[in-house]
Amino acid sequence: MSKFRGAFVAIVTPFIDGKVDEKGLTDLIEFQIENGTNGIVPCGTTGESATMTHEEHHLVVELTIKTVNGRVPVLAGTGSNSTDESIKLTRHAKEAGADGALLITPYYNKPSQEGLYQHFKAVAEAVDIPIILYNVPSRTSINMLPETVARCAAIKNIVGIKEATGSLNQISEVIRLCPDDFSVLSGDDFTCMPQVAVGGAGVISVTSNVAPKDMATMMDAALAGDFDTARKLHYKLFPLMQAMFIDTNPVPAKTTLHLMGKITSSAPRLPLYQMNETTLEKMKKVIAEYGLI
Repeated sequence: MSKFRGAFVAIVTPFIDGKVDEKGLTDLIEFQIENGTNGIVPCGTTGESATMTHEEHHLVVELTIKTVNGRVPVLAGTGSNSTDESIKLTRHAKEAGADGALLITPYYNKPSQEGLYQHFKAVAEAVDIPIILYNVPSRTSINMLPETVARCAAIKNIVGIKEATGSLNQISEVIRLCPDDFSVLSGDDFTCMPQVAVGGAGVISVTSNVAPKDMATMMDAALAGDFDTARKLHYKLFPLMQAMFIDTNPVPAKTTLHLMGKITSSAPRLPLYQMNETTLEKMKKVIAEYGLI
């Protein structure tokens, strides 16, 4: 059975005065593991990898692996819109001891489907580590089609995909075309429960940052076929899932963690910015009703 199953958290990177808050990150990881999260994903979109230096990227990956200490899998975000840079970041993740690497489709430069295949093939051939692809058209402006995913799945160390189109049609086609042991993980919290029903393996979640126990319990129940429990948790979590995207991710998650007393500063890095008062009040209402504050 794949180690990439259940609720993985796309963990935020806390900053204080623009620098990585190492104690804050360590505390967040402990909070996640204590609450049953199945895996930690540092340096993803939610971790603000796009505005990190390579030194910071290395620090966050290494600190996560050291803190986790083998208790759950660590899937390090190592993607870039440069294949050479992706190889370097993936090589570092392997050397640091990550269990796998999460590679986003190259953003901004809009490669063709063949370009996407060649990009992932080059990384997979250069670094012998389990690779999870990451398809998120809303952030990258490119959609990796199911046929391309299936081509990539034929490469031995490409073992899964974080599928964040929000389309059960596309998700179903990916699952249909790929091998049975290929882990299809939801990249949208609101689709993760129904995705398991059609053969998905779990989620890489933003909402897990603030409600790790409920997200993990929902995924465990769904994967065990207990859809009554999973459905109840889905509808309990649903307003919170929506609130986590009331502003650009990870601004709501960081703000909520700060309000929960889990991190010292909620500040994202520019060009991301704190949410305005009107939006903040709407979000506060949801997280208060959920019982987080």
